[in-house]
Amino acid sequence: MLTTKSHSPFAEAKANFKGTEIDVAYCQPYKKGRVIFGEESDGALQPYGKYWRLGANEATQITFSSDVVFAGDQVKEGTYRMYAVPGKDQWEVSLNSELGKWGAFEPNYSLDVVKVKVPAQKTEDTAEQFVITFDTDSIGTLMNFVWDRTKVSVPITK
Repeated sequence: MLTTKSHSPFAEAKANFKGTEIDVAYCQPYKKGRVIFGEESDGALQPYGKYWRLGANEATQITFSSDVVFAGDQVKEGTYRMYAVPGKDQWEVSLNSELGKWGAFEPNYSLDVVKVKVPAQKTEDTAEQFVITFDTDSIGTLMNFVWDRTKVSVPITK
């Protein structure tokens, strides 16, 4: 059996608002001097318009303990594969019911539960390691994807 060393460590991001728990399980790749988001012709690690597992290694999974509104779309409680298609100005973020697959393999798109478009922001600081964080208030939470000089936020409410 072939085994490989994982250079992108496992991480979890958690939020709790209005009795709903959200848990994201993912792996955190590093920038390592590479161009992360951009045009394929420029050698970007993650080209615009292409599937990305939102991390490294296994597919990123998100679990909701109760029904939520994910960037305006209703989502039932449960566990989903979460992926994105980054763009220069906006990202398409999807939740998919196909679980248990290696993240590098594209999902069965017919099993997408929701697909939303959210704006991409440029940041002043460079994030060396990909991170998913939550900013929670009395209304809901923003799930943030931050890497290199890009930040994308997905609003989640009840």
